[in-house]
Amino acid sequence: MLRTRSAAVAAAAAGTALLVSAFTLPASSATDQHGKSQQHRPSAHSLGALGLRAGLRIGTAVDTSALADDVPYRAKVSGEFSSVSPENVMKWEVVEPTRGTYDWSAADDLVSFARAHGQLVRGHTLVWHSQLPSWLTAGDFSADELRDILHRHITDEMTHFKGKVWQWDVVNEAFNDDGTLRDSIWLQKLGPGYIADAFRWAHQADPRAKLFINDYNIEGVNAKSTALYQLVAQLRKQHVPIDGVGIQGHLDVQYDAPHDIADNMRRFDALGLETAITEADVRITLPVDSTESEAQAEAYSVLLQGCLLTRHCTDFTVWGFTDKYSWVPGTFTGEGAANIFDEDFRAKPAYTALSQDLTLSAGRH
Repeated sequence: MLRTRSAAVAAAAAGTALLVSAFTLPASSATDQHGKSQQHRPSAHSLGALGLRAGLRIGTAVDTSALADDVPYRAKVSGEFSSVSPENVMKWEVVEPTRGTYDWSAADDLVSFARAHGQLVRGHTLVWHSQLPSWLTAGDFSADELRDILHRHITDEMTHFKGKVWQWDVVNEAFNDDGTLRDSIWLQKLGPGYIADAFRWAHQADPRAKLFINDYNIEGVNAKSTALYQLVAQLRKQHVPIDGVGIQGHLDVQYDAPHDIADNMRRFDALGLETAITEADVRITLPVDSTESEAQAEAYSVLLQGCLLTRHCTDFTVWGFTDKYSWVPGTFTGEGAANIFDEDFRAKPAYTALSQDLTLSAGRH
């Protein structure tokens, strides 16, 4: 199956090369202090380089403050990964804190960094129930007004980054764990049709960008992933321009790893959709012991192998790579150590597991 997937990825890579060329991203060159061109590529044994040999982009979410201020962090982002996602700086509350006034500066900096280092960019995220600006959540808008606001936001952000972003998480976390649609401001005011509208508007603004629906707790076959499958199957029949499904991959070693992930991803594959692991991390109850470290490595490996065994899985992104800047301790009391590097940028067993899986996959092709 890996060999079958390799052939498909090779064809996809050719298409991606054309796409990237249009985006002017893979020119992987910048100028040094003397004005001479330099080539910026992941080192030969990095996850990014191993992933490319296995037919997969390996990316990381990026804390842009750390990128600006922490030299070792910046070096790891540029040297280890072949794609990047913004943790926060493309979210609505950041880009439009005041109605009608945009601030693209931090997001533009990340896009420029990626271009200089030959990396692709995943846009995150256009439509979400969280991290919305206060003027939006506190406003008493009619359904027609809110629809216009959403349409304009999607159009303006997609237009600003047109030709610079490879994939977009267009709609994020639209479902509850029981498979019902989340009772968000969008569902309350606009009804379930907001999802299809969002994809249509995004496609109109940038027809070449890959458009994803993204969610958590959909790694295995369960009520939530099945409801999402049914929705995207319906959207495809309606010719809604949805290209892929993003499976976040936020796991916890307290629970079994999703060993049915390949079966789940295969369902989306059969619909003609791309898939991606978009936000992988595996949290641990502190302090960490060796058994938990091994369980964490296994969980990361299960996620990656699900992608490697899925014909049209295009990329695998970790949600931050170092515990130094992890979101987990601030969200899950008593938990942390969720990333593949520790706070001192030392690789963990989880990193080794990913490296070995990618090496093995590349060697079979």
